[in-house]
Amino acid sequence: MKMFMSDNNSGVHPKVMEAMLNVNSGHDYSYGNDNTTKEAINKIKEQLGADVDVYFVTTGTAANVIGLSGLLMPYEAVVCANTAHINVDECGALEKFSGAKILQIPTENGKICREGVKSFLHSLGDEHQSQPRIISISQTTETGTLYSVEEIKKLAEFAHENNMLLHIDSARIANAVVALNTTFKEMITDTGVDLLSFGGTKNGMMIGEAIVSLNKDLSKAFKFYRKQGMQLLSKMRFVSAQFVAYLSDDLWRENALNANNMGKYFASSLSGISGITLKSEPETNMIFAYMERDLIKSLQEKFDFYVIDEETNLVRLVTSFDTNKEDIDKFIKFAKEIKGII
Repeated sequence: MKMFMSDNNSGVHPKVMEAMLNVNSGHDYSYGNDNTTKEAINKIKEQLGADVDVYFVTTGTAANVIGLSGLLMPYEAVVCANTAHINVDECGALEKFSGAKILQIPTENGKICREGVKSFLHSLGDEHQSQPRIISISQTTETGTLYSVEEIKKLAEFAHENNMLLHIDSARIANAVVALNTTFKEMITDTGVDLLSFGGTKNGMMIGEAIVSLNKDLSKAFKFYRKQGMQLLSKMRFVSAQFVAYLSDDLWRENALNANNMGKYFASSLSGISGITLKSEPETNMIFAYMERDLIKSLQEKFDFYVIDEETNLVRLVTSFDTNKEDIDKFIKFAKEIKGII
């Protein structure tokens, strides 16, 4: 039975698994000095532009924490949405590792704007307060929403006008690129983003993320931060091989497109069932809906998904690269049986 808790619950795409097996024969150089890692870096440069720095790590938390820490002094701060992964789901790792502070902006839809950041700029130069240095946004956001390319560009311009930098946490970047019918370069490089956490685990990879610096002057010490952060893999080729496969022949696009399409199919199927109300139409592969409490309890006996808010009975359902209509139809059929529709 497929799960709808998270795209983290999905397996590994066969082409990604095959790529890992292919680099398992013989010996190769360690700590990223192998040809597979060089090829993977070139694959990312093909998508984002040649003038970027790339550092592979194991997890999204590592990518966020090491990348951001490499740009922050301990007296500085990151401004983000209160829903941001670095604020809610990384156990204070950034603040522990960097010594810097997180400044959060309340938001209903997971997105922040220039006006929300402005309130923190009054502390600039005040030695009694943490100095805002980086704006961090998630694309796709934790609430399933998207920043348009123009919105990202405006945030980058605002950051640079105020001696700040723009970071994007992009665990689901492929879903965002597909949904907005754009490219990695148009969304990230051309908008002026400074730092990117480039994810693939949620879209068919097994393990691994990439820290991508769009400004080499800023990332000169990143290799030392990565080592201190215990993320310099000795057998890095097994992460790199995944990125090679993932970024070849548009596999990333194929996977994200299926996940997004299944999200839309799931939402449209749910909308006709009494006791279920969509919070909004899904923009990618995350569906948020309000469900009657008894319905949630019955459904969770057979299907795994998260209840995001126990007070309002808000649930989250996530489709993956390997979700198909049959998986969703089973869920819908059982929900209708519970409600006595069939």
